[in-house]
Amino acid sequence: MKRFVVSLTVLLSLNVMYAQDITLPAPNKEGGKPLMEVFNNRRSTREMSDKPLSQQTLSDLLWAAAGVNRPDGRRTAPSAMNMQEIDIYVYTPKAVYLYIPQEHILRHLLTGDFRAEIARQPFAQKAPVVLLYVANYERMTRLDQQQKDFYGATDTGFISQNVYLFCAQEGLNTVVLGMIDREAAKSRLGFDGKAQLGQPVAYPKQD
Repeated sequence: MKRFVVSLTVLLSLNVMYAQDITLPAPNKEGGKPLMEVFNNRRSTREMSDKPLSQQTLSDLLWAAAGVNRPDGRRTAPSAMNMQEIDIYVYTPKAVYLYIPQEHILRHLLTGDFRAEIARQPFAQKAPVVLLYVANYERMTRLDQQQKDFYGATDTGFISQNVYLFCAQEGLNTVVLGMIDREAAKSRLGFDGKAQLGQPVAYPKQD
C-alpha cells in the first residue's frame, strides 16, 4: 500500500510539472553560422531522434520562428497587414503548449502525448517537438475565406522557413508535414481557424 501511495505521488507530481506554463529563457540572438553556409545546409530530413531539446534550444527555435524582434511587437517572420495571425502550437511527449511571442512563454493547454494527430508518419512521432501552425481566424476578420486561405498559407511558409534555417544552423533535423489530421487538432484544441502544417524538430538519429 505504501509503495502504491509513493508511486501515485510521483505520478501526480509529474502531471503537475507538465501542467504548468513554461517561461522560456531569453533567446540567444548573437553569433551563428554565416548566412550563406546556413542556406547551403538547409534541407528536409526525416531522420528523427527522440532526444529532448533543451529549454534554451526550444527558446531559440521559437524566437527564430516568430518571436518578437522589435519594440513595437513585430516578429522575425513577415505577416500580411501585421495581422500576426499564425499561432504556433508545440507538441511534446508530455503536453501541448501554445507559444506566446509577446511574453516568450509556452502556455500549457493539454497534458498527454498527441503528436500522432499531427505527425501521422512514424518517424515524426518520435520527434521531441512537433510544431503545428494554425491560422487564427479571430485575427483575420477583415478578410474573406479565399484571402484567409491565401494569407494563412503564405505567412505559415515564412515561419516554416525560419525554422528550417534555424535547424540548418543548429544541426537539427526538420521537415514540413502536409499530411496532418486537421479536424482532430481543431476538435482537441478548440481554435477558430485552420491548421496549416506540422513541422517536427529533432536531433539527428545516432547510429
